[in-house]
Amino acid sequence: MSDSEKTIAIVGASSRRSKYGNKAVRAWAQAGYAVYPINPKEDTIEGLTVYRSVEEIPGPVTYVSLYVAPAIGLPLLEGFKAKGVSKVFANPGTESPELLAQGEALGMEMMPVCSIMATGKTPMDFPDE
Repeated sequence: MSDSEKTIAIVGASSRRSKYGNKAVRAWAQAGYAVYPINPKEDTIEGLTVYRSVEEIPGPVTYVSLYVAPAIGLPLLEGFKAKGVSKVFANPGTESPELLAQGEALGMEMMPVCSIMATGKTPMDFPDE
């Protein structure tokens, strides 16, 4: 995988280190990815610039990791597709049959799994403090 393909947007990223949306930012950054936190109420998370939406990110985005409810994630899928996202991690609690089906229909690989585990780490590897 080229460096330009090692990009991930964390939708629902959090500055609170106890939240999975924060642990994912740290996990993917440690794995060598360009990480783009997405949260309309934050400015920086773990020293990274926060974007309001995936569409605001400059350049390509290969992966998205969702940390928002299915009702929030579902309307975002069209924007992910337009941005060229190839894979969406629907973390536990963010997936729904409708979200997964719609993402697949748009041509994205939908992964109803914990994205942190995909980095070779577990959420417990990232302390809350």
